[in-house]
Amino acid sequence: MSQKKHPSPPEIITCEVVAKSKLFTIESLDLQFSNGENRTYERVRGGGRGAVMVIPITADNELLLVREYCAGTHNYQLGFPKGLIDPGEVPVEAGNRELKEEVGMGAKQFSDLKTLSLAPSYFNAKMHILVAQNLYPESLEGDEPEKLVVVKWPIGEWQSLLTQPDFTEARSVAALLLLQQFLASEA
Repeated sequence: MSQKKHPSPPEIITCEVVAKSKLFTIESLDLQFSNGENRTYERVRGGGRGAVMVIPITADNELLLVREYCAGTHNYQLGFPKGLIDPGEVPVEAGNRELKEEVGMGAKQFSDLKTLSLAPSYFNAKMHILVAQNLYPESLEGDEPEKLVVVKWPIGEWQSLLTQPDFTEARSVAALLLLQQFLASEA
């Protein structure tokens, strides 16, 4: 299926940093579109390293999730292990490190499901969704302020995970649905 695409993005007339914290830089962009329309947009400038989210599957066909504190919602959320890609790492290396830090397991096999954009209207960030299989016990010290709770969930009951009140993060929901497509293609 062919879709009509815009010929090129609008021209950036000016780009100015309007706010900065230790985590975020917010830019104001004055843009001119191909039809002559001018607009001002704001965006959060990403660090460019990207991030990973890992869907670990045990030999017993269980998903390993973590329950961790989320400052944005000031509560605990259930989701898949995730984190930033460190300088010099590729997504699989970052995924294996995050697994070891967050669930105390490494993986011998990774499959790349999809790279997602996170709020592309406001934020230039990418998250690589990986499936991890052939797990083995190995732990690394992580940067979490408290030990994360690891939750095992039978793959066969994946739909009930969607009904959990603390399983609401869009990235984890998307990863779970992508996993179903992946498993169906392997069958």
